[in-house]
Amino acid sequence: MLVILNRYFYFLLIGLFFFIACKKSANQTPQLPTPAATLQGTASFPMGSAVTSYNLLNKYNYFTTLLTEYNSLTADYEMKFDQTEPQQGSFNYTAGDAIVGFAAQHHLRIHGHNLIWHQALPAWVINFKGDSLAWENLFKNHIEGEATHYKGQVASWDVVNEAIRDDNGALRNKDVNAGDGSIWRQHLGPDYIARAFQYTHEADPNALLFYNDYGQEWGGPKLDSMIAMLTKFKNRGIPISGVGFQMHIDIHVDTARVSSALKRLAATGLMVHISELDISLNPSNDQSLVLSNQLLYQQAALYQFIAESYRANVPAAQRYGITTWEFSDGDSWLVSWLKHKDWPLPFDSDYKKKSAYYSLQYGLTK
Repeated sequence: MLVILNRYFYFLLIGLFFFIACKKSANQTPQLPTPAATLQGTASFPMGSAVTSYNLLNKYNYFTTLLTEYNSLTADYEMKFDQTEPQQGSFNYTAGDAIVGFAAQHHLRIHGHNLIWHQALPAWVINFKGDSLAWENLFKNHIEGEATHYKGQVASWDVVNEAIRDDNGALRNKDVNAGDGSIWRQHLGPDYIARAFQYTHEADPNALLFYNDYGQEWGGPKLDSMIAMLTKFKNRGIPISGVGFQMHIDIHVDTARVSSALKRLAATGLMVHISELDISLNPSNDQSLVLSNQLLYQQAALYQFIAESYRANVPAAQRYGITTWEFSDGDSWLVSWLKHKDWPLPFDSDYKKKSAYYSLQYGLTK
């Protein structure tokens, strides 16, 4: 709270100095105050947001805020398997092309999300019947098709998403809970992840390639397994560039574990991307919860901490950037998809800056 108040006093002082300057002799040209800093203008690395083509093309306050504050975009869901290959061999890139075209028009970086995941699969994949060679062809053709289509346009990819189980760090295989198993591991064996990186690199040798997952802040077997996998890939010469640390967290997160995870991931020598950041105020989805200043201050302090910890624990050359999963509360997946009563992002539903915005900005410079 003290940090937030200090920031408000800072802006008040700027206004006072400008007033004094304007009272000087008319023969002197007054110095105009520096325009209010933005997230992209403050950070020494890219600041990104997940986006949808509909919001980019139809919401004025959405795209104007985005262009002011961010210089990197991640496709929210419109580059996933079920969207891009709804029928076998029949690709549909309409929505993804709209996002990529918007980014090119405004000189923004595009991070592709994602090529291989155990969710967001079309019915034809789920119901596919074939031997191991047929599955390999299906797998390879999708990766090569999409990566080739966006060659030279997409700077980087989440090649494989969320392949590691939460409980014991093993690769997802058969379902533990409904939807938790991986159809890819079942039919392609444990080395399918490495082959996904190889196929993507062959299709687009200049793209940076990431493994993306959640739960690193828990530590334990999942993080241990992830780091072991990443290290083996590097030692084998698998073309992997970085790791995505999703960071869908809430206000009860153990901050010491977040810093420890960032430090351990950075020690792999790979780039580290905070790839899907949001901070829930209502993880239990209590419908009676009333938004309070105390909750907003807790969230703001955590946004500041994330920025500071990222800068403290990840060397500058390995910082691929911080990406929030959308940027306005009303567009959050927690609110719009899971139907939670929540306020997880730096802007409110009217695209106005929250305390979290100012604290995040402060953390980018402190």
